[in-house]
Formats: sequence, structure tokens, C-alpha cells
Amino acid sequence: MKANKHLLLWSSIGTLLILMWAAFHENYLQDWRRVQRNIRINLPQDQAKAFSIQLRQVVAPDVKVTDRCVSCHVGMAPGETGIEGNALYGRHADVVHDSNTLGCTTCHAGQGRATTTDAAHGNVPHWPRPLIPKEYAYAGCGSCHTHLDVPHYTRFTHGRVLFEQNDCLACHKLDGRGGTLRPGGAGGQEGPDLSRAGARRHDKDWYPKHLASHNAATVGPWQSAFGQIPEKDLSAIEEYLKSRVGAPGLMEGKAMFHSLGCRGCHKVSGVGGNDGPDLTFVGQRDPALTPFQHVPPPHNLTNWFKEHFRNPSKVVPGSLMPALGLSEEQINLLTLYMFSLRRGNYPEAQWPKDRIEAERFDQREFSTDGPTLYGTYCAACHGPSGEGMRYAGMSPFPSVGNPDFLRLASDEFITGTIKGGRPGRRMPAWGDQEGGLRAEEITRVVQHLRRMSGGVQYQGDSRPVRWANGDIQTGKRLYRSNCILCHGENGEGKEGPALNNPNLLRLATDTYLFETTRVGRRNTNMNGFGEGSTVLQALSDKEIEAIVSFIRTWEEKK
Repeated sequence: MKANKHLLLWSSIGTLLILMWAAFHENYLQDWRRVQRNIRINLPQDQAKAFSIQLRQVVAPDVKVTDRCVSCHVGMAPGETGIEGNALYGRHADVVHDSNTLGCTTCHAGQGRATTTDAAHGNVPHWPRPLIPKEYAYAGCGSCHTHLDVPHYTRFTHGRVLFEQNDCLACHKLDGRGGTLRPGGAGGQEGPDLSRAGARRHDKDWYPKHLASHNAATVGPWQSAFGQIPEKDLSAIEEYLKSRVGAPGLMEGKAMFHSLGCRGCHKVSGVGGNDGPDLTFVGQRDPALTPFQHVPPPHNLTNWFKEHFRNPSKVVPGSLMPALGLSEEQINLLTLYMFSLRRGNYPEAQWPKDRIEAERFDQREFSTDGPTLYGTYCAACHGPSGEGMRYAGMSPFPSVGNPDFLRLASDEFITGTIKGGRPGRRMPAWGDQEGGLRAEEITRVVQHLRRMSGGVQYQGDSRPVRWANGDIQTGKRLYRSNCILCHGENGEGKEGPALNNPNLLRLATDTYLFETTRVGRRNTNMNGFGEGSTVLQALSDKEIEAIVSFIRTWEEKK
């Protein structure tokens, strides 16, 4: 009986202590309470008196979001007072949208209803949407927006350089730079902030108006900081201004993605290749389902993305993605863009115009000029300048910018190759598959290839498409003694491209095959057999014709 009394007494005391600790923790030690006490201490006396310590939240019914993030970031709550100049406890940074109508997790992810720091930031087991890292905060724009017509990265950087060289920062701010006072009173933000010029549809007639002010001025910034701008430079500056949407770094990352040929293997929003995984929602990747065995600590998505860009096959064993030899700056920009590839499940009535244009009217997210299209689809395999690429463990990719190739390849040949691809090889049929290239886009790519090579044109061919009539057995013997090492015994391709390919055999004329064998391709392993060398026997025109006739037997079999 006495033992039972002791059990009841001590268990009651233990329960009471637990309840007292829980009440103390809830009312004094909760993260948000400690934060709010610290805010109140640092507020001016009159504001501190009106400041109440309580749980705060933002409700955004249009996007179906309820967030309690403002219990710590109090200064960002509607009608609240925070510590002026404090990034965590002060007002929200000036953005295009009212954060109180969209909530917090709409843009930043995380767990909005949580009331502890780790849980709110999503750094807890089983929460699939952790907070977007602070250094990539602008990636949150991708939850709603699909920015359109992003130029090739070289075009983008060229426009930025011209913007600075023409002293536009003397009068305009852009992403926090410029508009500063100069000796003699020049500068000082006479013009509007251009950080959102692309989102606000800036005045298209700005140049004639600026030029008129320059011509009328005799002193001051209009006379000293502005002058005539060549037409070709104006278009590059315009393109750069279109990319300024109030999200520094994001457009640069997207431009980088569209310059490295990433869509040649990956789809984004239904556009691109099929060799690699679809990246449309990769920014919402669940950390719990992400393998970190081959990623150095800390094990978070930032490190996973970066290490994957450095060495794809190490992070994902068996990956077909080659190591592109990217700089850390490129990796950082691409990581920012990866985090932006996300979609909030919001009512279509809340979608911004760019997302509607992309998803409902098939507007391109990238510019459709030749250089950007080539960079978007082709550069990863064929090289930024068409020089061809070689990656460890892979067959070399052809040099499509080679002048010897372009001299023999008609526009119809190149168009047919892009459209129909190379069945059985890595080259897809870009004109026939979903998410590929449109007819007019293929034409621009072909035109770009010729401009990129210095304007090499097709030399023309007066002979019939099929004219070779050599001895097939002789051609077979010569092929096996001269060609098999690079092109394979049955033309399947090894070091050199596959010759036994239905689309190549259909598009190539006998002259194309003959001249390629005779002359070769400069700066490649394909030497010309017409003259020979110390390690290569010379073949007569009759012998080369015999090889072409033998190659044609594969076409007949198909």
C-alpha cells in the first residue's frame, strides 16, 4: 500500500514538472517568442509599447497558402513594425508583388505553418519542400513565372557590356548598381530604375528621345554621359533590358542553360530532348529521395546540383551526361536556374502572362534566333562553334561547323539531318519529335551554321544524286583495309560517324560521299585519301568510287 502511494506521488510530481516545462517552453522558449522579444528590445520606446508578442500569420486564399513565417520575420507582416534596416526583422525587400497577398512559401518554399526555425525552413525529415537557399532566393520566381525569349548567354553578356560602356549607369540604377552622384553633379539617378525594365515594358522610343536631349544639351550628364549608339548595339542593349525582370542572376542562369545545349538531352516544360530526365520540376526535388552517397557534406540540394554539374557520372552512376568542364561561376548560375524549375499548383486565374503564353500559346522560353537555337539544342554535342565534341567513354560528335563539311552539304542535306536525325545514334529527329524544332527554326540553325563557319556555301553538284558505278567487291576490300577502324565493319560507327545509317544514306549524294573520302575533313581524324600521307595510302578516283558503291549496298539492303 505504501509503495503504491509513493508511485502515485512521484508520478504525479513528474507529470506536473513535465507540464510546467511544456508551459514554460511554449510561452518563453519558442523560437518565435525569443525573436519577438529581441525585436521589441531593439524598437524605439513608443513602438515597443505597441508591439505585442503573439503568433502571426498571413493568409492568401487566392493561392491557398497560410504562412506563419511572419511570426519571426515580423516586419514583413501587414501593418507590423519591424527593425528598420534589418534584413531578417525589417520590411520585405522591394519586389514586384505584394508579399502579403501571395504569402511566403509561394515564392520561398519551406513549411509555412510551422512555428520553429528548422521546421519552418523545411530542414526536418520527410518535409519535401525545404526553403530555397538564401543565395538563390530569386529562383522562387519560377514557381509562377516562365520568362520568355531569353537570349544566348554571349548575346546577353554583350548587351550588359554595351549597357555599361555607353555609361547608362550614370543615370539609371540596375539591380542595385548605378545612379550614383559624380564629380560636378553629373549622374545621380536622373533616369528611372531599370531593374524591372523587361517586366514593365519600358519605353521602346527611349533612344530617339535620349538622342534629342543629348543634341539639345551643352553641359551636364545629357551632354557628357550619352552619345550616339550604333544600330547593332542598340538591339543588343534592348535584348538585355528585356531580361531585367527584377530577379538578378535568374535570367543569366537561364541564358547559360540555353547556351550549353542542355535541352538537347533534357525537356523543360515539354520542350527539349529525351536522353536525360525531364527537368521541369527539378527545383522541387525531394531531398529524402535524393541519393547523397557520392556528394560531400553538407547533404543538401545545393551541393547535389553543384557536384552533379562537376561530375555527373560520379553523383549518378551510369549517367550518360558528360562532364562539361564548367567553371564555378557557370555552375553557380546553373544551380540558381535549377532551383527555379518548380511550379506552384495555383489556379490558372492567378498565372502571370508569361506562363500563360508559354503553356497555352507555345511561346518559346528562349530567343529563336539562330545562335540561341543552336546553343539550346546543339552546342553540348557539336561544340559552341560547331567544332565537334569528345567526351570520355563516348563516340566523338561530328564537327558540323567544319568548312569541308559545309562545302559539300546542301541546305536540304543539313535540314533533313536535323529534321530526321540519325536513327540508332544520339542525334534525335528534331523536326519530328514532340518538343523539338519548328521548320522555321531549323532554317535559322542552318543559316547560323554557315555564318558561324565564315559564310561557307554549298559548292553545288552538277552530277546526279546517284552516279557512282564502281566495282563493289573492290570497294568492299578497300573499305575493310582503310575505313573499318573508324567507321566499323558494317558502317555502324566507332571513332567516325555511322555510314550505315538510313537517314544519311537517303540524304547524302554520291558526290558528298566521294569528296568527303577524297578530301577529308580538316582538323579532324578524317584525312583525305586523294593524296595520301606517310601513314595513309593514296586512293585513285576509281577506287574511291568503288568504296562509295560498296557503301550504297547498305542502302539497298535496308
